[in-house]
Amino acid sequence: MTARDPLVAAAPPLKSGREPAPGMVEKRGRSLWLSHAVMILGVLIVFFPIWLAFVASTVTQSEIIRPPMPVWPGDQFFINYKNALFSGVNVPVATMLMNSLIMAIGIAVGKIIISLLSAFAIVYFRFPGKTIFFWLIFLTLMLPVEVRIVPTYEVVAGFGMLNSYSGLIFPLIASATATFLFRQFFMTIPDELAEAARVDGAGPMRFFWDILVPMSRTNVAALFVILFIYGWNQYLWPLLITTDPEMNTIVMGLKQMFPSGDDFAHWPTIMATSILAMIPPVIVVISMQKLFIRGLVDSEK
Repeated sequence: MTARDPLVAAAPPLKSGREPAPGMVEKRGRSLWLSHAVMILGVLIVFFPIWLAFVASTVTQSEIIRPPMPVWPGDQFFINYKNALFSGVNVPVATMLMNSLIMAIGIAVGKIIISLLSAFAIVYFRFPGKTIFFWLIFLTLMLPVEVRIVPTYEVVAGFGMLNSYSGLIFPLIASATATFLFRQFFMTIPDELAEAARVDGAGPMRFFWDILVPMSRTNVAALFVILFIYGWNQYLWPLLITTDPEMNTIVMGLKQMFPSGDDFAHWPTIMATSILAMIPPVIVVISMQKLFIRGLVDSEK
C-alpha cells in the first residue's frame, strides 16, 4: 500500500495520548491571561515614574512647576539634554558620565581578574594553609568598605591617590563573593581535564587562560553585569576621596543638583541627568542579557 492510497490518506492520524479536557484548556488559558495581566501591570507601575522623569526632561521649567504636570513629551528635548551634557549645574554631565564609566568598568574588570586568579590558586595549587587563606578571604564579606572606610582613606591618601581614578577603583576591586563563586565553579570541572592538559604539555597559566577562562565565560558575564552596576551606583566612597568637581561621578553630581534651602533647581536639567544616568547600566544589561541569564541558571559544565 503506497502513500498515495486513498485509504491511507483518509485514515485519521494516530493519537499518542489523551486530549486535555475542555475545562482544563479553559482554566489554563485563564491563568495564562491572568499572569500576563499581572506582569503587564507590574511593568507599568515600575515604568511610570521613569516615563514621568523623561517627560519632565523634555518640557520647560514653568510647565513642571505649574500643575498639572504634563504626561506627554514636550519640545525641549534637545535643548535640555544639550544643557545637561555640556553645561550641567556644577560640572558637565558628560564628564561625570565618563568618570562613572571608567570607575564601573575598572571595578568590574578588576574584581573579576583578581577573583579568577584567587579561585584558580585555591583550587588547583597545594600550599600550606590553603583552606585558612580561603576562609580569611571569605570573612572579608563582614568588612565592607563602609566599615573600613577610615583606614582605607588613610591608605589611599598616603599613596597620593585622592582625586584620581586609581583611588576610585583600587580599594573596591577585591571581592570575596566572586572568588567564592569561581571557586565553586572550578571545583565542578573534572580533574581529568587538568590531567589531560598536563599530558599535552600545558603549564598552569596556559591551562588557566585556554581552558578555565573560556569555560567561565557565562559566569564572568553574569558577574560583570552585577559588578558594573555595583560600581556605577557607588556614592559614599567617591564622595569621600574626591574634592575636585572634575572627578565627580554621575551619582554624586545628581545628588548635588538637588536644591538645599532656598536654592533654585532647574528640574528639566535634573530629570535629563537622571535619564542619562540610567542609560549605561541599561545598555550593559540588555547587551549581556543572554550570557547573564545563562551564567545564573546554566548547570552544564
